[in-house]
Amino acid sequence: MCRCSAVIKALIFLTFFLHFSSAVTHTLQHVLTGVTPGINFPEFTVVGQVDGQQIDYYDSEIREMIPKTEWIQKNVGDDSWSDETQFRQGYQEIFKSNVGTAMQRFNQTKGVHTIQQMYGCELDDDGTTRGYKQWGYDGEDFITFDLKTLTWIAPTPQALISKNKWDYYTDFNNYWKNYLENICIEWLKKHLTYGRETLERKVRPEMSLFQKEATYSEVVCHATGFFPKAVMITWQKDGEDVHEDVDLRETLPNQDGSFQKRSILKVPAEELQKHTYTCVVQHSSLEKELVREVPKGGATIGVIVGVIAAVIALVIVTVVAGIVIWKKKNFGFKPVAQNSALASEGNSSSNNS
Repeated sequence: MCRCSAVIKALIFLTFFLHFSSAVTHTLQHVLTGVTPGINFPEFTVVGQVDGQQIDYYDSEIREMIPKTEWIQKNVGDDSWSDETQFRQGYQEIFKSNVGTAMQRFNQTKGVHTIQQMYGCELDDDGTTRGYKQWGYDGEDFITFDLKTLTWIAPTPQALISKNKWDYYTDFNNYWKNYLENICIEWLKKHLTYGRETLERKVRPEMSLFQKEATYSEVVCHATGFFPKAVMITWQKDGEDVHEDVDLRETLPNQDGSFQKRSILKVPAEELQKHTYTCVVQHSSLEKELVREVPKGGATIGVIVGVIAAVIALVIVTVVAGIVIWKKKNFGFKPVAQNSALASEGNSSSNNS
């Protein structure tokens, strides 16, 4: 019985790991962010990404759409950048109104607030495609486009005004269905061709464990420097999977185009002495998973503080780049979608609130 159970478990793990190693999902997305003025930060930013790598950027201070990778600059003509610049300049004015309108909806008169829009598409290696388009406000989902019904989902009462209006913009909703299911996929395939050498590279993660002694120890498993973005970090106790008291953080970009991710295990200090805890990292660049055992003695507080400080610094760099991602809510989210506005009444070419 025990031997059979162990064999079955090993086969399930092997099947899963092989699928994880071979399955590939490519993504193209744009994130548009508007913030309240007066905080020494651009009031409007736009970031484009392919497979998590930034490919272009615009903000309300430079007022110009600029390429961020050599391969995108080589393959996209100057006319396209000029057109995109004009397009983003128009959105800049819309988002300025959006912030004010959203504050009114939530009965807010002051404070720092953000409104976001994200849209994009995904392409699996088996040809399966998906598209998404969303708005968020102050880090929470605000309204989401349903591609199947061509209607809008409003998770908050403040978004019902927008939903009731946008549901009737049938021409606009049909346009976005075509864009997300066809045009976006075509552009994603083009970008994958342009940047194949960069986007299809595989770089192994570097793995570290850090521990802070306390009544409850926080053990940090940190993987960094890997590419592509998809990675799995899991914990085991005496060889058995651990799911409780695990805080898995978002995958963050490094400045060199690679990624980093960390998982935090909270466990009583005495448990660390009685049992063997290990962290397991799986990535498509690895022939087999990386495994590290949590040391019984722990690392110094200074080391872990330094690591956390570095992560915080990276988050700040990420936000400055305009990549602001809100919490994953009911829709299983990633970053946000493109519409036009939450401001005044308008025609169907812009989603005004």
